[in-house]
Amino acid sequence: MFKIDKKSTECRARAGQLKTATNIIHTPVFMPVGTQGIVKTLTYKDIEYLGYEIILANTYHLYLRPGHELIKRAGGLHNFTGHKKVSYLTDSGGYQVFSLSDLRKITEGGVVFRSHLDGSKHLFTPELVIDIQEALNSDIMMMLDECPPYPATEGYVRESLELTLKWAKRAKAHKQHNHQLLFGIQQGGMYKDFRRRSAEELAALDFDGYAIGGLSVGEPKDLMNSVIDYSTDMLPQDKPRYLMGVGTPLDILNGVEMGVDMFDCVLPTRNARNGSVFTANGILRIKNQRYMEDSRPIDPECDCYVCRTYSRSYIRHLYKANEISALYLLTLHNLYFMKNFMNNMRKAILSDDFLNFKKKFLEKFLNNVNI
Repeated sequence: MFKIDKKSTECRARAGQLKTATNIIHTPVFMPVGTQGIVKTLTYKDIEYLGYEIILANTYHLYLRPGHELIKRAGGLHNFTGHKKVSYLTDSGGYQVFSLSDLRKITEGGVVFRSHLDGSKHLFTPELVIDIQEALNSDIMMMLDECPPYPATEGYVRESLELTLKWAKRAKAHKQHNHQLLFGIQQGGMYKDFRRRSAEELAALDFDGYAIGGLSVGEPKDLMNSVIDYSTDMLPQDKPRYLMGVGTPLDILNGVEMGVDMFDCVLPTRNARNGSVFTANGILRIKNQRYMEDSRPIDPECDCYVCRTYSRSYIRHLYKANEISALYLLTLHNLYFMKNFMNNMRKAILSDDFLNFKKKFLEKFLNNVNI
């Protein structure tokens, strides 16, 4: 299911292959977020063009609309969306539910919450979340967990971890379909002993992969990196490790260096819709006046369709005129950038040159000049 092709001799970075029922995913991998089953503004043809092997869809949103039973009758997410060659990872919906702090109540049985759409009342249990994801027929399912806020007291995090570990056992026992992979989620806040306990008990349940959850929730970056650093060492070495909700190029480089294999984040697509795009020399904000008559491509070093076809001046015009095509083009470029970034990182690991790749990339990207 998971094969490690190369381990760096310089650090803990590794390149691997994750086999799902749909395809083989080459790691390290960045997964674009497709909340409703598709990445915002893009089509399946765009996902194919970009070369992505997996995208993330949201269990909470698909449960509320159009409903998992409707998607099941359509033959699952792949048939419903037409994305038949790309793997789907579905999150548990837990993060969305827990973000509704005024609209939910947590119990040992599960989480009672009210829909953000119409206020209707629902109950997510560890078992129902598995049922929903089995109906969606995703390639990788996530267990229901509680994501404690930051900061949180030691007592709160202890109780939260107890609950998550109980839910993990229930989710693993309830899983029916062998062709779907199920990942456990390590929690424990910023407490090393809790993280160790979480990793040990999840490993004993023998999940197909392990996510590091509960980070990027407001904690300082140095604290986040410290938790990632010791958490990857705690998790099984022969299974994929997934850092949830973290996706800046710098954070990904640091995560890969510490042994993380999988990442997801809304940042590249959300930034694009806000007019911010990645280039080899840093972040470019297309709405700035300085690009009004700039005939250069967004990134002269990029070979994507957008950079080969359009000028900064033209895309800025589209963006300022509120043309939908601007959001499409900027999203396409950002995701091309991320895929190329991950491909080059994998090549660097395979050639045992990761730290040199990281150094050279950041020297240009953080310099933010000539853009």
